[in-house]
Amino acid sequence: MDPWRTAIATSDATNIWVRGHAVTSLMREATFTDMIVLLHLGRLPSPGERRLLDAVLIGVADHGSGAPSCATARLAASGNRASISSAVAAGILAIGDDHGGAGSNCMELIAEGLGAAARDGLTPAAAAARTVDGAVAARRRLPGLGHRVHTTDPRVKVLFDMARAEGVAGDGIAFMEALEAEARTRIKPLPMNIDGALAAVLHDMGFPPPAGKFIFIIGRVAGLTAEVAEEYLREKPMRIKFDVQYDGVPPRRE
Repeated sequence: MDPWRTAIATSDATNIWVRGHAVTSLMREATFTDMIVLLHLGRLPSPGERRLLDAVLIGVADHGSGAPSCATARLAASGNRASISSAVAAGILAIGDDHGGAGSNCMELIAEGLGAAARDGLTPAAAAARTVDGAVAARRRLPGLGHRVHTTDPRVKVLFDMARAEGVAGDGIAFMEALEAEARTRIKPLPMNIDGALAAVLHDMGFPPPAGKFIFIIGRVAGLTAEVAEEYLREKPMRIKFDVQYDGVPPRRE
């Protein structure tokens, strides 16, 4: 059988290396955010990139117990007090295209739009306009736009302002801002959400599209562990109950 191959980490009897860096040196000199970039991109971030990714992770860590991932984790914790890992895992499994996972789809949209723009000599704004044309024609929803709670997602401006201040902002942010403006004109006002913002920032940092979901999961796990811990500490087992209205076939009288 051929051995597994990895370029991420290796070790011997007395050492551990990640992407060629000794873990002991990273423990002394790096941050956890540095480690995330090193693991995924094979390099350490600049100070500006570190601050920006920290902001992304903070921005996605929690959005209230009613968010699908947090609610699912608490429901699992309510019914199973013996497995912390299963409750956290249940929350992670609730992350998908409609909750927390749209960042990956948005990064694919950015990459496709900007890739076509480079081939055709278009600006990011022109590429965004063409992307909206295609979405309108296909009656397709645009990832990264719209929010069920916020009319303006307060996290977007913070990330974009930081990206510009740290010299990280590039065509990804330009594309998403143009996409939001074009959608407002062609479809309706759709505020950019955290998925669209982190997609733009991660694209400009050089992450591939799957990172849109990976980074959300990394940040949200911090919130899920807090939600599960609070459920265990403050609530009784099996406390989560729902009022369910039955509207099926009436009970038969045998």
